[in-house]
Amino acid sequence: MAKTTKLTLSEWDTLHNNGPFPLKLLYKTKLESTALMSSDLDRYNDAAQEIQKLITEAKNKNEGFRAYGSAWSMSKIAHQKDRMHFNAHMNTYFSFRNQDLHTLSSYQAENIFLFQCGNVVKEISEKLAGHGKSLKASGASNGQTIAGCISTGVHGSAFNVGSVQDYVVGINLIIGPNPGDIVYLERHSKPALNDVFVQKLRSRVIRNDGLFNAALVGLGSFGFIHGVVIEAQNLFLLKRYVKELKRDKAIELAQKQNFKEFDGIPEELKSNGEANIPYHFKVFVNQYKDNGKYVVEFMYKKPYKLNYPDPFPVIKKSLYRDLINLVVQIGSSLPSSIPVFINLLKSSILPQVNEVSIGTLAETFWDAPYQGPAFAISFGVSHTDAEKALKILTKTSIDEGPVPGIFAMRFVKKSDATLSFARFPVTCMIEIDGVLWNEKKNLGTLSGLSKKMIEALQNENIPFTMHWGKNADWKFPGLIDHMYGLDAKTWRTYRCSLLSDEMQTLFSNEFLREVKLDQKETSDPQLITSQL
Repeated sequence: MAKTTKLTLSEWDTLHNNGPFPLKLLYKTKLESTALMSSDLDRYNDAAQEIQKLITEAKNKNEGFRAYGSAWSMSKIAHQKDRMHFNAHMNTYFSFRNQDLHTLSSYQAENIFLFQCGNVVKEISEKLAGHGKSLKASGASNGQTIAGCISTGVHGSAFNVGSVQDYVVGINLIIGPNPGDIVYLERHSKPALNDVFVQKLRSRVIRNDGLFNAALVGLGSFGFIHGVVIEAQNLFLLKRYVKELKRDKAIELAQKQNFKEFDGIPEELKSNGEANIPYHFKVFVNQYKDNGKYVVEFMYKKPYKLNYPDPFPVIKKSLYRDLINLVVQIGSSLPSSIPVFINLLKSSILPQVNEVSIGTLAETFWDAPYQGPAFAISFGVSHTDAEKALKILTKTSIDEGPVPGIFAMRFVKKSDATLSFARFPVTCMIEIDGVLWNEKKNLGTLSGLSKKMIEALQNENIPFTMHWGKNADWKFPGLIDHMYGLDAKTWRTYRCSLLSDEMQTLFSNEFLREVKLDQKETSDPQLITSQL
């Protein structure tokens, strides 16, 4: 049987030290060994029963219950002061056969996999590679659990794929302690698994596009995500180029997306002179130095082949370095020095111009090397507003700082998930990443910076969203309604229709209350019935 260790704690923290946060009890569940339970399906179902026992314990104590995996989020979205569950040891998976798919399924069985909640992206990539498959996209690194990725809407910069949740085709949720409280959700317009297999998961199936889209980016509040069914694809390679472009050209590419006309990478020109469309496009912006040029990263999708050059020697040198800590150590006593240090360290914190590498998705978006105190603020805007929004946000960081970090722009297509921050036809993610500073010194506060950025975009009437897993002034009045409008109410209505009142409270937390997504809506049984 699955075994749970119970740890009495006073606090816990995120990977990047954005806490600490108070905590009473931490659960850690490990699956039964394969020696004693050889079937992965049996081990999976056994774990579900164990989770239901823990939910029962929390319910009987009238306490909250939340899951987390890699503690990657920099917001307190995962935090629950009562009881938390560390799920990274719950990492089995299954592949499927044709007979497991729905008769109306348009998927190929060889591309469909179910991964238990605790599988991190790196593990998933390794397991898929054994089948000759790959994820379609990932975030900028691969240490997050799959459940955490979809709950917070982790995105990459894949124009034609979207965010991680956009290749999820099914979600297995535990929504309470009772026998009927394990559900399998998928779209009725695009079913994946048949009822016979879903019954093997001891689940009841609900095929409903609206419910599925609401639960996709569920913020950990639609229940315990036990398993995620994804559509993979054949292994592929990414050829990566780092270029320095004139600022105006980089901004033109960002706003017009006219990549077919870009001739700056001769290797990616077709015989007719038209350029290939990149898989990934990222612009690095040092707000403290305006030399009229930006460092830009392009990636192009290539067929998989053996014996390609090892990308790690190049990739390792391009990743964020611990050296930026010097910025904070010196800048906290002399803030004016931060721009100087950022400029001096640009060779350490930016990729090298004219770098070229080739590797798989997992090799290219490698482990994040920096695991100390860090912050990240990320705004999503329409790519047509990219230039204007970038000017506003970089100016704010200078006026309110100087801030020990640099900006970047990445681009991702619109998501169907109700509360995805990729809400625009092409969403430009404007990010500022850096190292946390001592707010007691002379640099202002992170929440103050976020507040000023929100106000600046609102004052210029630029529609925006913010990354659920990153730092923000989440208490900002009316923030969620401003970003999502009626979609926020829709999300709440689906949640209130799926979960009992008791479970709504149990799976809630301080974050949900701060953003007003815990508010009750009138439940509608029609919203949680299968439409197929």
